Amino acid sequence: MPTPEFVLRLREKVGHDPLWLAGACAVVLRESDAGPEVLLVRRSDDGLWTPVGGIVDPGEHPADTAEREVLEETGVRCVVEGLAAVSVGPPGAYPNGDVVQFLTHTFRCRAVDGEAHPADDESDEVGWFALDALPEMSPHFLGRIAAATAYDGTTRLPRQPEPRG
Repeated sequence: MPTPEFVLRLREKVGHDPLWLAGACAVVLRESDAGPEVLLVRRSDDGLWTPVGGIVDPGEHPADTAEREVLEETGVRCVVEGLAAVSVGPPGAYPNGDVVQFLTHTFRCRAVDGEAHPADDESDEVGWFALDALPEMSPHFLGRIAAATAYDGTTRLPRQPEPRG
């Protein structure tokens, strides 16, 4: 995954020290004849299936990040319907030693148009999955999907850090 330019500039100043970064997770849903489906990507860096997500650029609204990332990564245009959850992940380190911790905004999104496909090099596969037939995923991503599908206008604010992996 390419590191955003603003993060590279920060790293020049702070080295590998911890960075607190805002993230957006887009749980994109659509109705099919068989029922609701969620849009997932299989990441090219680790081969895991996840909802679309990305780092919020400086000055960008997290909802705009969610919509932008979905279009850039999958070719699908979506609209944010609501903020389903705000969560804090545990600190983590990348192989190069950079330490990060994410504040993640999980949005319930509705697909508007576009054919799902890997639109950049961040994903090897993109697909729509029935909610009862999801591929193997990390518990925190399953939790984000659950929060978005159960969204009723109330934002969930879990106080415990999300588990890693």
